[in-house]
Amino acid sequence: MAMLKLTNVCKKYKNSEIYSVKDLSFEVKEGEIFGFLGKNGAGKSTTIKSITGIIPFDSGTIEICGHDIKKEPIECKLNIGYVPDNHAVYENLTGKEYVNYIASLYKVSKEDTEKNLEKFVKLFNMRHAIDNQIRSYSHGMKQKICIIAALIHNPKLWVLDEPLMGLDPQSAYDIKCYMKEHKRLGNTVFFSSHNIDMVEKLCDRVAIINKGHLVEIIDVEDFMANSKVSLEEYFLDLTKDEISINDQLAEANQAKKKKKFSFPWFKKKKHEEKDVLEQILEKTKQNSDTNNDNKTDLTENLNENSTNSTENSTENSTENLNENSIKEEKVEEKSFETKIEENAEENKTEENTTPKKRGRKPKKEEVKEIETTTSAN
Repeated sequence: MAMLKLTNVCKKYKNSEIYSVKDLSFEVKEGEIFGFLGKNGAGKSTTIKSITGIIPFDSGTIEICGHDIKKEPIECKLNIGYVPDNHAVYENLTGKEYVNYIASLYKVSKEDTEKNLEKFVKLFNMRHAIDNQIRSYSHGMKQKICIIAALIHNPKLWVLDEPLMGLDPQSAYDIKCYMKEHKRLGNTVFFSSHNIDMVEKLCDRVAIINKGHLVEIIDVEDFMANSKVSLEEYFLDLTKDEISINDQLAEANQAKKKKKFSFPWFKKKKHEEKDVLEQILEKTKQNSDTNNDNKTDLTENLNENSTNSTENSTENSTENLNENSIKEEKVEEKSFETKIEENAEENKTEENTTPKKRGRKPKKEEVKEIETTTSAN
């Protein structure tokens, strides 16, 4: 007997052109743990919410323990224990009040409720918090109280959406152990997860969904015995995108290596720098040539000016020298004549003033002159 059966189930959300689930069909047997794998957006949560009756689906059928979810929703839900991924609980209630409320919805007797609650409180180590308000619980404790509430009526189909998300290792281990126990009691566990290693260890069979379509159903035991790759590698290969991240990284690394060895950017930059340098050198050369021409012209002008000035100065100096020499000659001639005259006068004066040498008598004329000069004095 099939515990869960989906036949051509389709679901498309409002204002969307793409089906979240398209022609999905598979069966989950009694007394097995069934894994539901898919990437984010593959349609896992939509399928689970359709199975539990939370959202309606467009076409196809879903049967739980032989009951159609659309025709007999109450009978189907009484056989389901659902653990959501968002911890939708009444946080003002205590843990015990919340579990008792859920048990009453499933029409569980008070005696069975107390008996099952005691078992699960002990199993999941919640005795210290069961009488506290749920608002004071941690993320892991909220997950545990949701699991206890989902199991309080001992459902035949236990449905979990990402059950181990945010749990500590001990709590995750306890939940996995009870999954096996629930299977041992003849019930069925159906859960979705991204933890493929856990799915590989726990599940009897696995359904892989991608973009709303069923890709493959795998018998885990046979797969592990015959496959040369792990379930994770196989899953990734089945659901990879047209260009996966791994391929993109490989292409990027290839491009980096090619760039590293070819240096196209470096060569381009080098050519650009070389062109700029050549332009600068050309401009510098042109400027230097222009400066040299200007310097040559300036030098020629200076030489011409200096030559002219030299010639002029030479001519002027020559003329001045000639004139000065003529003047000096004239002055010398005059001075020479003047000196001759002066010497003559001096000689005359000396002759007049100097007495004659002894032994010769002066003449009468000389005596008269001397007398006149003395008398005048």
